[in-house]
Amino acid sequence: MKKLIALFATSAVASGSPMGAVALSGTASVSYDDNGSAASETSYDADLAIVGTAGSTTLTAGYDMEGSSLSTTGVSLATTIGPMTVTADMHNAAEDLGEAGDELGDGNFRYLQDDTGVSVSLNAPIGDATIALDDSGAVTISADMYDEDDSATVSTTGGLSVDSGDNRSVTVSLDAPIGDATIGLDDTGDVTVTGTFSGVTVAHTVQDGADTTTGSASIAGMDITLSNDAGSTTWTIGTTVAGTAVTVGSDKSVSATFGVTGNTVVVKHVAERASAASTTSTKYSTGQKDAYTTIAVSRDLTSGAALAATYNTFDSSLTLKASVAF
Repeated sequence: MKKLIALFATSAVASGSPMGAVALSGTASVSYDDNGSAASETSYDADLAIVGTAGSTTLTAGYDMEGSSLSTTGVSLATTIGPMTVTADMHNAAEDLGEAGDELGDGNFRYLQDDTGVSVSLNAPIGDATIALDDSGAVTISADMYDEDDSATVSTTGGLSVDSGDNRSVTVSLDAPIGDATIGLDDTGDVTVTGTFSGVTVAHTVQDGADTTTGSASIAGMDITLSNDAGSTTWTIGTTVAGTAVTVGSDKSVSATFGVTGNTVVVKHVAERASAASTTSTKYSTGQKDAYTTIAVSRDLTSGAALAATYNTFDSSLTLKASVAF
């Protein structure tokens, strides 16, 4: 009798629930680094991804598994309500904060930022056409009506010592297509013009004292990117020669990727990095770093794992890494 009751309860739950599916994937690796003349160390990494689907609703979650407990790296939920699509980022991810003098100026945050949020988009069929509206839209109006206290709660994170003040605001942006170009305007006064002309993609932003221009194109088998920021120009050129993918940069950096007897070899030279002061109170400055070269050799094994060895001339270190993905 108990078995019949349990069977009935199970069938009732199954019949009253939408069909769902759960997919698991992940990666794991272990690395040994002799650290040159310093003490050697071994590091571990294991990640798990879970994707659950029920009808048109999908939950995606990521976790770090190394250590004594799981650590959440991301949780997002996407669903549809009639013609509307709702997406929610439910996890406040921790940015790579780095350390003072180690990361690029105005690069990594000195303290954590809240990146959770909900976005809503709407697709409405009108006859043979469809009108689409999302929360960034061609014309976007958004209001931050809450003045949150953004001072740091832990002094060791390097955050603000006091509240920065009233940070409520209203943001308005406009994107208007003009021929093959699009002109964008935001409430800070920045004007951005983007477009693709004869295979060349160009974006130019006009802003007070610091205009920026970026361009990219594929010409004669070469991928070229160009950037000018307030008068400072950088560029990269990438191409493939005799099976070797080569990329060179205006900062004297060079990388080459090629195959040798079943192995993948990547040789990369990183130019000297000059020091630079941060221009904001929330970002780290740049520390000077000498030029160095890395040589990495990797191979997929028949066991399903991958083995890699990397030599770094900066500290004369050799790192061995075994990894697997499933």
